[in-house]
Amino acid sequence: MSTAARPEAASVRLSARTVALYAIGSLGTGGYATLPGLVLTYFLTDNLGVAALTAGLIVTGAKIWDVIIDPVIGAASDRQYARTGSRRGFMVAGGLTLPVFFALTFAVPPSWGPTAGAVCVLLAFLATATSFSLFQVPYVALPTELTSGYDERTRLLGWRVVVLTAAILLFGAGGPELRGATADPVAGYLLMGVVAGVVIGVGMLIASRTADAAAHHMAADERPTAVAPAGLREQYAAGVRTLRRSQPFRALLGTFVLQALATGTMLAGAQYVATWVLRSEDAVTLVFLALVGPALLATPGWTVVARRLGKERAFALASILFLIAAASLVLAVWTPGPWMYGSIAVAGIAYAGLQSLPMAMLPDVISHDERRTGRGQAGTFTGVWTAGETVGFALGASAVSLTLAATGYVSSVAGTTTQQPDAAITGIVLAFSILPALLMAASLLTLRRYRLRRADIDA
Repeated sequence: MSTAARPEAASVRLSARTVALYAIGSLGTGGYATLPGLVLTYFLTDNLGVAALTAGLIVTGAKIWDVIIDPVIGAASDRQYARTGSRRGFMVAGGLTLPVFFALTFAVPPSWGPTAGAVCVLLAFLATATSFSLFQVPYVALPTELTSGYDERTRLLGWRVVVLTAAILLFGAGGPELRGATADPVAGYLLMGVVAGVVIGVGMLIASRTADAAAHHMAADERPTAVAPAGLREQYAAGVRTLRRSQPFRALLGTFVLQALATGTMLAGAQYVATWVLRSEDAVTLVFLALVGPALLATPGWTVVARRLGKERAFALASILFLIAAASLVLAVWTPGPWMYGSIAVAGIAYAGLQSLPMAMLPDVISHDERRTGRGQAGTFTGVWTAGETVGFALGASAVSLTLAATGYVSSVAGTTTQQPDAAITGIVLAFSILPALLMAASLLTLRRYRLRRADIDA
């Protein structure tokens, strides 16, 4: 009998220790999602002299690798869980190896030349992506096994997003500060990579202890045994089957991918907006303060809204708010200035909901499928989910790179001064405003197809 099927589990309140340990894992999620998305493309174009289009292909290539391995890791995590009752092994492996590869990504000096630099960054970032997936896929599966309560999952994921937004603030503002802590930009990027990698790894290792709590929550005879087979072809087929049989999963995943693309586009464009629209490379810190500060305070509010209106309605409200805030930033084409921080702050309030609510809805989808089909494949679901999220963020960086290339952006190496054509600056603004707004509008259409409600979960 699965946890999802036990009626008494819905009323069990998770301990504060379990919630805290799980939330700390978002130090890893926030760091990995934020810092490379914020500075890696810029590191390639404005430090190593790599062409904008090539830089976008490098970031996209690493993310495509994520898409390939995430379903495999998810199925392997299901097998480990069915065999041992814990997903911790993969999480520890990721936490131990990521700091090394993350530091190596930013350790490439400009003196190696654009070609060698691009190849080395690609290889190091591929390894970093592999380590992150080893942690992230089982990490996202844990809420399904920790509790089956509709509101308790919202509470668990709400606190996770509080830490996530704090981590985004920490890495988004602190990373560039570390980069500028030395007069030598090469040493600055290396310092940033080492410190950030260690902090990410520590967060992962602490959160891995939550896997033991999940094991204690479910007795050995209650563990799902219908897991994905070991062959690569069968593992991918299992991921496809989850999409085919679960309409709520398709709707939620489609919505989340489009929104990851929207937020990934804004994230990748933030450094360019700071440098060329707000005319200060250091303004990226203020951009992140404006985005994440309100999000840090707004997450508990979205939890309250979700309890009163339902997660799906709260999610729609957050999406509409983000759409309006992003679209308003197009005015920066004609009148850039400090007013932009106000629109970014409104987007930050919405961003808190865009992070916490779909992540709280995913365990509902998984448990609904388990109750309906008798299959326990949380890792397979989260492998597909993480792959979809990765696609969104990867294409966001690619969209910015393509926009820069199409509008004539001029790449440079560290220590040199250059000017950008007006068309390139206009492209930067459009990639930061209209493009994410359109993607958010498209996500509202897919969200309308999500039909699970509280009664379906608590039944």
